[in-house]
Amino acid sequence: MKTELKTLLPQLRRFAFSLTGSVQDADDLVQNTVERLLNNPPEPHVTLLHWCFRVCRNVWIDEYRSRKVRQAGANEPELQEASTDGEATMLAQIQLTQVQKAISLLPEEQKEVLSLVAVQGCSYAEAAQILALPAGTIMSRLARARSALVQSVLIAEGSYTL
Repeated sequence: MKTELKTLLPQLRRFAFSLTGSVQDADDLVQNTVERLLNNPPEPHVTLLHWCFRVCRNVWIDEYRSRKVRQAGANEPELQEASTDGEATMLAQIQLTQVQKAISLLPEEQKEVLSLVAVQGCSYAEAAQILALPAGTIMSRLARARSALVQSVLIAEGSYTL
């Protein structure tokens, strides 16, 4: 399990970052998740990736409730590739900041679904299994999250007013 868990760490870290919005908080969340996974391994018939996401989500919910979310702001994530074009790098950073801000305004349920489907590439059925929700709920939360993100970007660009 340890070697398989090592290969899943990048996906788990991206998922944790999407929940927390902070590199440091995501690292702490991944560490707590891995610790919990090693202390309480899943049943043999359970898909490890799905179990990792579920444990990570549950650890985050525990922290969220106990600390009232300590998102002091998202630092520059280390998920970007280096670029030699300064203008392209700056535009990408601005877009990333806008997307992070828009995602941070979403309700937690929508962030979770958006992260699993859009970032991790899970199918609706996989996301439904991970979050223990009906697939229809996954689809409606994802639709609401996408709609909210589009409105947020349009408002930021000044091409849409309330």
